[in-house]
Amino acid sequence: MKLPLLDTTGNCDPLCSVDEVSSQYFEANYKPKNDLLKALTIIATALAGAAAINHSWVAEHQDIAMVLVFALGYAGIIFEESLAFNKSGVGLLMAVCLWVIRSIGAPSTDVAVQELSHTTAEVSEIVFFLLGAMTIVEIVDAHQGFKLVTDNISTRNPRTLLWVIGFVTFFLSSILDNLTSTIVMVSLLRKLVPPSEYRKLLGAVVVISANAGGAWTPIGDVTTTMLWIHGQITTLNTMQGLFLPSVVSLAVPLALMSLTSEANGSSQKSSSLLSSEQMAPRGQLVFAVGLGALVFVPVFKALTGLPPFMGMMLGLAILWILTDAIHYGDSGRQRLKVPQALSRIDTQGVLFFLGILMSVGSLESAGILRQLANYLDANIPNADLIASAIGVASAIIDNVPLVAATMGMYDLTSFPQDADFWQLVAFCAGTGGSMLIIGSAAGVAFMGMEKVDFFWYFRKVSGFALAGYAAGIITYLAAQNLPLSLPTSLAEIPFISGS
Repeated sequence: MKLPLLDTTGNCDPLCSVDEVSSQYFEANYKPKNDLLKALTIIATALAGAAAINHSWVAEHQDIAMVLVFALGYAGIIFEESLAFNKSGVGLLMAVCLWVIRSIGAPSTDVAVQELSHTTAEVSEIVFFLLGAMTIVEIVDAHQGFKLVTDNISTRNPRTLLWVIGFVTFFLSSILDNLTSTIVMVSLLRKLVPPSEYRKLLGAVVVISANAGGAWTPIGDVTTTMLWIHGQITTLNTMQGLFLPSVVSLAVPLALMSLTSEANGSSQKSSSLLSSEQMAPRGQLVFAVGLGALVFVPVFKALTGLPPFMGMMLGLAILWILTDAIHYGDSGRQRLKVPQALSRIDTQGVLFFLGILMSVGSLESAGILRQLANYLDANIPNADLIASAIGVASAIIDNVPLVAATMGMYDLTSFPQDADFWQLVAFCAGTGGSMLIIGSAAGVAFMGMEKVDFFWYFRKVSGFALAGYAAGIITYLAAQNLPLSLPTSLAEIPFISGS
């Protein structure tokens, strides 16, 4: 018999998650599971662990062991609801197991430790960036700052709102980045639309739009930024070459989604919470400073050369001091300050993100991703098909190491700066992740914030995202025969001129 996780007073028992939203979601969706399926999963995991303990076998078959563990962990994340295992725990366990195997199979433990330190440094930058962005958004949300935006979105027609959300996210992502834009826009959706299938669909639109918008500017996506920093692409040529394909890769899914039953339902009404709450004191100021802090991140990177997370930490620090000052001495406004905001952000989602990135980092350190890139190079002689395949692979594996491996395989002598290959890699790696919910940082953030499972996204969205991905590639290849040029005045904008 299933025991209630909440007692009659609404308080959590010791087995209940401290996260109220997650607990309510689990309680509402929990169903008795097949114990045999769980037992088989645990046995398979135990066998994988026993194999990992066998040092000699792992040392000789490191790649096989790591692929098996990654496949088991990936399956655990995909079948989270069926197994009733939290994906964050699965992701962290997978990461630790993979690095244990790597330490056994590496030439020496010191080599594995150096690789782990390098991966941890890279992943930590992203995690700190994520924590800073989520905290800033939470502070603005606590002050009801987003009412300035939601109050100006007057349409409640489902189809129109679908397109409005899509293109607002598209251009916001080109200025910020796809991860921050997703956090901001999903927070806005919570104010605009009550929980429903339609809101999930709008969230999926945010993911596709954020990835498409981030692909055509060097500061919109981390992979595009990597190619820009290392000299494979330049700003003006990238914006010129990828803007139209990015628009098409968004417009096609939006057009198809407009035909779905969710987008053809009755007009949506705003949440009653939105209409009942008033903007907190100095809400407009907090909104302006918070948005300015997010927008300033790429400017900070361009001015100082420091990683983006430092700019995010600067913005958080300024907003922290500001909220402490404007709410000083008022005990009733503690929820408007940063310490309270930190307690409300989705820490579970951040840990899931950490586990995924650390797992992929172990595969990169072991050279498995490089082997995949070499396989593509040997079996797909056409450079355009290789770039397209990288995009498809990025829906399963993080696009950062895939692009890094591609950069290692091909230098500027193979493909010169701004070659079609590099631009297509930037586009495909940026937009290909939309095909699966765990294929991009935007998708992972949406998955954690809205508690969307893998199979819902796969059934409802993946086909639309694939259609947009294919249409974008066709548009890019066709546009090479129709050269366009942006106004020369754009070269005067900071960070656009030159490389």
